[in-house]
Parts: sequence; structure tokens; C-alpha cells
Amino acid sequence: MKKRAAIYLRVSKGELHTENQRPDVDRIIATRDLELVAEYEEKVSAAKVRPVFDEMMREVHRGAFDVLVVWALDRFGRSMVGNLQAVLELDRCGVQVVSVRETWLDTGGPVRPLLIAIFGWIAEQERATIVARTNAGLERARRQGVRLGRPPRVIDVQQAQVLLEQGISLRQVAKRLRVPAMTLHGAIKRAGRTEKGSSERGS
Repeated sequence: MKKRAAIYLRVSKGELHTENQRPDVDRIIATRDLELVAEYEEKVSAAKVRPVFDEMMREVHRGAFDVLVVWALDRFGRSMVGNLQAVLELDRCGVQVVSVRETWLDTGGPVRPLLIAIFGWIAEQERATIVARTNAGLERARRQGVRLGRPPRVIDVQQAQVLLEQGISLRQVAKRLRVPAMTLHGAIKRAGRTEKGSSERGS
């Protein structure tokens, strides 16, 4: 029985179409006597949002095909770690990856265990490097006094208190002010403590 194959093509920077890639990909399909069951062609170049790629990966998880033929590994995305993670994910789903340009990249060949081990190690090292750089950047920002995270939510406590005095429930007031009820409750308590402290200092 022939193996079911899919092809994934994506334009690179400066390209307008994938016609130059197609003959080489078709040649691999024919040479390996594969049954072409799906074609995925991405029209965007290294964009963060890749709807065709996402659709293909959903089909992978459904077991739609056994082999994925690509023109080059870098057509998966713009980063090395992202490309390797895609290959690892495909392998976990039982899909063999074949590349026109990287003839050594054949996760169905005899060196598959070595390839997957190397790819996994490289991807892990790249992730660790990214995490280390991010943490170093955050620590440097803290030392410089940069406030991290979301800016504090501004709550009109005075308006909230007026509404509460009118008999409106805390939940309804929070809904009107578009803040969580617990957040509003905490802001009112802090405001009460501040007012109390001010009056004690004044006396």
C-alpha cells in the first residue's frame, strides 16, 4: 500500500509564488511512489500567523497523511527552534518529514533516532538560551526601576462609594465600572485605610 503524502509550500522573502519549488517536490512524490492526498500552500512569508500551517498540523493530529514533503526546512518558519519543534511534533504524530534541499532530513530513514535526538537537544538548548536572555533582560529592567507587568487599573473609588450609598450592590457597581468585584472591594478597603490614616495624622 502506498504511503499517503502531503506537501507544504511557503513563499520566502521576496518571492510571490511557489512555482519554483513545486517541480522538485513533485519529483520526490513520484520517485518514492507516494500517494499525494493533500497540498498546503502558504502565501505569507515568515509571518507569525500562518493559517495554512495551522490547518496542516490539525490534519496531522487527525492522521490524514504519513509523509510530509517540503522544499526546505526553513519553509516551516523564521526561527531554527520553531522549525525543529515542528519536525519533532510531526515525528511524535508518526509523520515522516522529507526535504528537497536537506536530503539528510528523512525522519523515516535509518538515522531517524539520531536526528530526533539531535533536534530535541538543539531545540531544548535554544529554549534555555531564550529563557536566560529574557530573565536577564527582566532583571536589568528591575535594577533600572522599570515597572514590569500590566499598568495598575485606575478605579474611581469615589464614584463607587456614591453608587454603593445609593443601595447598588458591589457586584453591580463593579460591572458598571468594568472592573472585577474583588478588585473594586480591595480598592475601597485601601481607600478607607488611607482616609483613616489621614484623619489620625490630622488629629
